[in-house]
Amino acid sequence: MKLTRNFCIIAHIDHGKSTLADRLIQACGGITQREFHDQMLDSMDIERERGITIKSNTVTLSYAAKDGQTYQLNLIDTPGHVDFSHEVRRSLMAAEGALMVVDASQGVEAQTVANLYLALEYDLELLPVINKIDLPAADVERVREEIDADLGLDPFIAIPVSAKTGQGIEDVLEGIVSHLPPPQGDPDAPLKALIFDAFFDKYRGVILQCRIVDGTLKPKDTIHFMHADRDFGVDELGYNQFKLVPKKQLTAGEVGYIVAGVKSVQDIEIGDTITLADRPTATPIPGYQPARQVVFSSVYPMSTDEYQDLTKALEKLAINDAALTYEKDSSAALGFGFRCGFLGLLHLDVIQERLQREFDIGLVISAPSVKYKLQLKDGSTIDIDNPSNWPDPSTIDAASEPYIRAQILTPEEYVGPVMELCRDHRSESQTMNYLSAGRVEVVSEMPLGEVLFDFYGKLKMITRGYGSFDYVPIEYRKTDIVKVDILVNREPVDALAYLVHREKSRARALHYCEQLAEEIPRHQFKIPIQGAIGGTVIARSTIQAVRKDVTAKCYGGDISRKKKLLEKQKKGKAKMKQFGSVTIPQKAFISVLRAEKK
Repeated sequence: MKLTRNFCIIAHIDHGKSTLADRLIQACGGITQREFHDQMLDSMDIERERGITIKSNTVTLSYAAKDGQTYQLNLIDTPGHVDFSHEVRRSLMAAEGALMVVDASQGVEAQTVANLYLALEYDLELLPVINKIDLPAADVERVREEIDADLGLDPFIAIPVSAKTGQGIEDVLEGIVSHLPPPQGDPDAPLKALIFDAFFDKYRGVILQCRIVDGTLKPKDTIHFMHADRDFGVDELGYNQFKLVPKKQLTAGEVGYIVAGVKSVQDIEIGDTITLADRPTATPIPGYQPARQVVFSSVYPMSTDEYQDLTKALEKLAINDAALTYEKDSSAALGFGFRCGFLGLLHLDVIQERLQREFDIGLVISAPSVKYKLQLKDGSTIDIDNPSNWPDPSTIDAASEPYIRAQILTPEEYVGPVMELCRDHRSESQTMNYLSAGRVEVVSEMPLGEVLFDFYGKLKMITRGYGSFDYVPIEYRKTDIVKVDILVNREPVDALAYLVHREKSRARALHYCEQLAEEIPRHQFKIPIQGAIGGTVIARSTIQAVRKDVTAKCYGGDISRKKKLLEKQKKGKAKMKQFGSVTIPQKAFISVLRAEKK
């Protein structure tokens, strides 16, 4: 155990975690040069293309240190985006130490601070690493000051590296061995192991990534999941070294994989504690938290023929992604689909792109919403995330929506626009902390629903890309939420209905009406498009009728003849409007949701 180090790499998004992991793998000879490619631990195409990590991954490396000993390093690469912080949390539970990567040009950012608090929560030893020192804008001394002032870590042990060029990688490996502690545990105690991740193999079922805390695990043992309350038999176990390397046993302090005939990720809970069925441990590992879905959206196939394909595609994605939830949904305009729960907007975006790319399915996605709590006049309480389930407003006594505590780090000159942006998004309280020269932290409490659409994009725009944003859910608070129906030719279109705060309802309704008026083709009769709360119309656009000039054949003559022809046309249009139906093209639904919200 003294020669083992379990550590993860944590940082703000795009600070070079995956590149640093690549260099550590190469320095330890974890893979041959012929098999090497960039972002070794990012297995999905979408991760490599966007340069983001979505799923944490692990690898076991051997390192011959300068003290003459050979150490076993268990490296866990984690995501940096706020949506996947539950992945980071589970990775931290499996490690004793962490490399805290800070960009030499950007400095300490919001997610860096958030990950620091997470690491301290699990009592991890932190080793700061200043990455990207090869950039022209790199300022290592300024970043050392920020590490001291903002993170409270020792700036003199921070190791300057360039993961791109490989400079300083040997120092990082020596730092891991000398600064990070070895695991503690008793190999003879009852088995206690943490399942911190899992992925699906179509031939072998779910392959569990686990960290053994106490005890020893061997093939043919029967394991018991303490939260899920299920038993499975172990078929194989071993180390992850880009391919699965079987071993005769996993003992306390080690990180490895288990194949136990689990058919789906839904059968178990990631973050669960496993123990032996015949010799169980007394208590599970503390700190377990289930993933919380905060954004809900309906997904429909572009063509109704693809409904079965969409069903199979969601099943396959959910096998690998336990955080994705879905249930059947239907719409009069779009047919059958699914109501899905996501961890955040990036998670929604990734799932949408994977459905389109991996399964070749055209999708229509409804406006994302959050979960509201309603107190009805009969004393009962219900949770609503779908506008189609919104009860009669006369039965609602009070409504509550989820609030978050947003933490925004920005250069000093952009504080004014950032605070104005927060106020525009119904921020209730704002406090400012001056962290270091020229850097300010703005802490604001605001509704989660306000952050869903364009907040992050606007923040990046007004801070010229230097602002960073992180949030934690805090509580539900009373609010004035209304359901806005969109009526096309006086018929409500259920797929376009949305829930919004009353003061924002007119601006959003006007935007919907204008977008639909541009996308719906003209018919033989006038089409009114209205946004309405109950029976009150709050916004309207009109699509003018395609009109034939019936008076063209009248040259000269009495005016009453022209009037008679126009009157006849008017009656025909009125009759057509009464019986005519409006077809809404699929691109109209997409334009409403994709276009810039006003």
